[in-house]
Amino acid sequence: MRKTIWTLLIAGAVVGATTGRVSAQELGLYAGPLTGENNHSYSWAIDYTEGIGRYFAGSITWLNEGHIAGHHRDGPVAQLWARVPVLDRRVVFALGVGPYRYFDTEAAEQGMSYSNTHGWGVVYSARASWYASSRWTANLQVNRVQVTSGASTTAVLVGVGYQLDAPDTPGPRDFALPRTSKVTNNEITLMAGATILNSLDSQTSAAGAIEYRRGLTPYLDATLGYLHEGSGLSARRDGATAQLWLTRAFFDESLAIGVGAGAYVAIHHGDDSDNRPSGDGVLSGLLSITASYRVTRNWSARLTWNRVMTRYSRDTDVILGGIGYRF
Repeated sequence: MRKTIWTLLIAGAVVGATTGRVSAQELGLYAGPLTGENNHSYSWAIDYTEGIGRYFAGSITWLNEGHIAGHHRDGPVAQLWARVPVLDRRVVFALGVGPYRYFDTEAAEQGMSYSNTHGWGVVYSARASWYASSRWTANLQVNRVQVTSGASTTAVLVGVGYQLDAPDTPGPRDFALPRTSKVTNNEITLMAGATILNSLDSQTSAAGAIEYRRGLTPYLDATLGYLHEGSGLSARRDGATAQLWLTRAFFDESLAIGVGAGAYVAIHHGDDSDNRPSGDGVLSGLLSITASYRVTRNWSARLTWNRVMTRYSRDTDVILGGIGYRF
């Protein structure tokens, strides 16, 4: 259930590798072994890094910590990096630190089969990167995850990256290229896909949505929508969504990637066997990643992954794909 985010950004990396000048910066994919509380598993991550001058950078990462005993933990990480380029900027050593908002599906007590636990942690990272002349990068990274509750972990990751924004000199760009126009004007999208319950069994159901998207600034979109999570799950819901999105466009404005956060006002149709407090099934958080490709001037294809964050252990992943009309 936690691996679905891969499909959203791999296409961006592949297309970025075949194009010329674009307006994002570095996209990386990582995987490797993980150790925590005498348990061994795996870890993987998708990372977007943008320069803040020669010696600093910022990154947004989706981190998955695998399946250590009794825990399936993942979530977004924002980090600030101090970096030192050497060997004509072809090799870069960096240290990063930042907050981690984690979602953990864990074995529950008191008769329940599982619970969805949300919390905060800190990720400390060390990275060594080699920059090829073809804009590809090879990376070795060590992550140390410290959380407020649960197991702390250490992972050694090997990764490959691509500089979506061609550098002016060897090595990483100091700053990304600025934008002067909005990524989106107006767009209406119809989507269908699947809902995956964040339980130990990962039950699935059909899902669908309609969404209106409007660009507010060159880097910010807003959406209003209606989401239906399907039937056959104890978490089956439908209702209105509202989100703000950080967006980037590249490949001559044809391919765009965005990260969104907002609210989901839902009507709960599932069972009440968990005895949650009244009202907890109405308002949930919504965290999303989307990628769109403009097929023609007015028509585009869109793929979106959503994490529905509840207070009563009915978190879901909703994966949707569809067609949008831009005007």
